[in-house]
Amino acid sequence: MDILKLLRNHEGKTLEFKRDLSSPVKVLRTVVAFANSSGGTLIVGIELGTRNVVGIEEPLDAQERLANIISTGISPIIVPAIEILHWRDSNLIAVEVFPSYSRPHYLISGGPEDGVYIRVGASNRRADLQMREELKRTARNDAFDELPIPTGSSEAIDFRAASEFFSGVRKISKKDLQSLHLVVRHQKRLVPTNGGMILFGSSRDTYFPDAWIQAGRFAGTTRSQIQDTRDFHEYPAEAIELAVDFVHKHAQLSYHINGVRREERWSVPIAAVREAIVNAVTHADYSQIGAPIRLLIFDDRIVVESPGLLPFGLTIDDIKWGVSRLRNRVIGRVFKELGIIERWGSGISRMISSCREHGLPPPRFEEIGTHFCVTISLQAEDLPALDELNTQILAQITEGNGLTTKDVASATGISPRAARARLKALVEKGLIVEVGSSPTDPRRVYLACDSAQ
Repeated sequence: MDILKLLRNHEGKTLEFKRDLSSPVKVLRTVVAFANSSGGTLIVGIELGTRNVVGIEEPLDAQERLANIISTGISPIIVPAIEILHWRDSNLIAVEVFPSYSRPHYLISGGPEDGVYIRVGASNRRADLQMREELKRTARNDAFDELPIPTGSSEAIDFRAASEFFSGVRKISKKDLQSLHLVVRHQKRLVPTNGGMILFGSSRDTYFPDAWIQAGRFAGTTRSQIQDTRDFHEYPAEAIELAVDFVHKHAQLSYHINGVRREERWSVPIAAVREAIVNAVTHADYSQIGAPIRLLIFDDRIVVESPGLLPFGLTIDDIKWGVSRLRNRVIGRVFKELGIIERWGSGISRMISSCREHGLPPPRFEEIGTHFCVTISLQAEDLPALDELNTQILAQITEGNGLTTKDVASATGISPRAARARLKALVEKGLIVEVGSSPTDPRRVYLACDSAQ
C-alpha cells in the first residue's frame, strides 16, 4: 500500500483518517460503511483536520487489537487487509476494506436494524429501512424495477401507450410485454413489474406517487424567488423530452457564422442537461418515498437531482471513467430500445464533452443526503490563478515525493519565509496538502493533491 498516494488525498467516500483506536465504535462504523458501500481505506495514526502524522505506539499490538475488534464487532464477518505502514519515524495502520457481497453488514451492538451504516461523502450514515432493503437487493443481484407487483394485473400496463412509444422502433405485441419484463408471471398469473408500472402503468401515481419530474426556474442563484415551475407527470420517456423543452424555454439561442453556414448555439449545454435528466430517470431509486426527480435552473447553474445514491460498489471516480451499473434494468432496457440511451456508461462522458464544447467546467457529481446531484455550471471555469513562480513550485512538488519548505526555497532561490507564504496559498487553493508530525515539524512536507496532478 502506497502511503504517499493515500496522504495526497482528502477524506472522502473511500478514505478516512483516525488519530487512534480510542473509539472502537467509530472505527467499526467506518469499516461497516465501507463494506456496505464501495470499499475504502482507513488510516489510523493521522490527526483529523490537521493531517498531522502522530503515529501508533506498539503497532503490532494495535494491529492485533484492531483485527479482534472487527472480527467480534461486525456481522456478517468482514476480513479486511490490515497493514502496518511506515512514515519516517512513525508507524501507521492501514485497514483496506473491500466492497462486500454479503451486504448488509452491521454492528453487532446495534443489531441488523440500527447497526447498518453506509458511506455518504466523508461521513458514515445509519441506513434506513429503504436503504437496508436496497443493500439486500444488491447482495441478491436483484433490481427493484424487475420485482413483481402482486396486487396488480397485466391490464395495468397501458399497452396502447407502450405501442406508440415503440412505433418508431418496431411493432410490439402483448407477448413483448413479458420479454421486456414489463409484466412477469407471479403465482400463475401475469402482473406488472415495478419498472413496467413506472414506464407505462395506467395507475402509476397510485403505486409510485413520486415518479415524476419537478422543474423550476429561479431568479438569481438561490431558491428564494421562483420565476417558472412545471410538474411533469407524463410517462417517463415523454417527461424527459418535456423537461428538456423546459430548459430550452429558459435558455437563449444565438447564431454564429461558420464559413458560409449559420449555426445555432444555445447559452446552456443542452446535450449535457439532457443526459443528466436521462440518467436521473434511468438510475433513480424508486423505492424511496417523498422526493421526485428535480430540475433546477439558476442564473449560474443547472442542477438535476434524483433520489438514491450511486449503486453500491460504484464511486464518482468510477462513473467518470465510464464504469456503469444499471440500478433499474427494465427502465434501462426499454430506454436502450427506444434510443433514449445510446450506449451503457457513455452518458457521463457526453455530459463532460458537451460542457467543454461550451467552454464550461465539467459537471460536478455529488451524493448529498440520500440523493445524487449533477450540477452543470453556466459560468466559464474559474481556475486558480497562478503566477510563474507558483506554477514552478507546483510542478516541482508534483514531480517529487514530498518537498519541505527548505527544499522549495532552495530550488526557487527565494527565502524560506516567502516559500512558506506561497505554499500556504497553494494549500488554500486545494492544489497541495501538507503532511507532518506537528505544526512545528521542521521536516513537514508538501504533496500535490491527486486532482492537481
